[in-house]
Amino acid sequence: MWWGVGAALLANTLYSLGFVLEKRALTALPQVSIRQPARLLRLVLGSPLWIGGSLSLAAGFAAQLVVYRTLPIAAAQGIFVSGLVLLVLLSARLLGEETSGRERYALGAILAALLMVVLSLREGADSVSQAAPYPLILLVCVPSLAAGVWLYNSAERRTRHRHRLPTTGVEYGVAVGLLYGVSSLAIKGVSSHLTTSGVGGAVLDLLRSPYPYLLLFTGAFGLVMSQAALQRCRASLIVPVCTTVTCVYTAVLGTLSFGEALPEDPLRLALRVAGTTLSLAVLMSMPRHDRRPEEPSSPQPPVGAKELTPP
Repeated sequence: MWWGVGAALLANTLYSLGFVLEKRALTALPQVSIRQPARLLRLVLGSPLWIGGSLSLAAGFAAQLVVYRTLPIAAAQGIFVSGLVLLVLLSARLLGEETSGRERYALGAILAALLMVVLSLREGADSVSQAAPYPLILLVCVPSLAAGVWLYNSAERRTRHRHRLPTTGVEYGVAVGLLYGVSSLAIKGVSSHLTTSGVGGAVLDLLRSPYPYLLLFTGAFGLVMSQAALQRCRASLIVPVCTTVTCVYTAVLGTLSFGEALPEDPLRLALRVAGTTLSLAVLMSMPRHDRRPEEPSSPQPPVGAKELTPP
């Protein structure tokens, strides 16, 4: 079990570092758009810093495979949320992004949620399922993918309106979070096919499952959507929203789809449910808009000065 906790914390570090490196690379690139995916890919693949961030995310993906073989889905998601604290620290240090007092309180609540989930774990008491019915997985994932793409396009249309308050990226984060939630379920499914014996048969079984194709879809769309959103919004807000949506989605629907039982002990059950609920409450409390930059006020004449009027 503790191998899984260590792998989850390692995945957090790799994901946080990867997102921050990608964000820093994107700030130096021309404006990208999901309407021009080929141009977006050409620009990011020409940035060594962005490639370094992508390699960090890929390493986080490998660590996540280990996590899903050793920890229940709900517990794993609670630990993944802890990566938000490291992300904010890296964003402040490497990107110069500032967080509001409200957002700092939210991060404190996320740490409390992490502690609740970790305390709900007990060695040998939690079952880790390795299989789920394919029709059920498709029934859960396909509508979620459609909802994520629709929500992202809806947010794109609203940002084109003039006089609209600058968006913090919450809508983008929710949309991408839905895609990454599906990707997380697919990673869980892929982990169930990992084996050291009968590799050929395991590969064939994996190709007959929906998981590789869900990963391809979420990888392609998630890449384009997340890079455009990262360039426009603060990483210290859009990534926490995306991560929270992904974790809550995976914890709830993944637990149901893969048939993993919740803790029978009332105290451990209360801790796990409270941790997940607190994460969702933090998401709902996040501000939707950044403040507009204050316009410089016109200089006032000195006290006692006479106002000149035209003749």
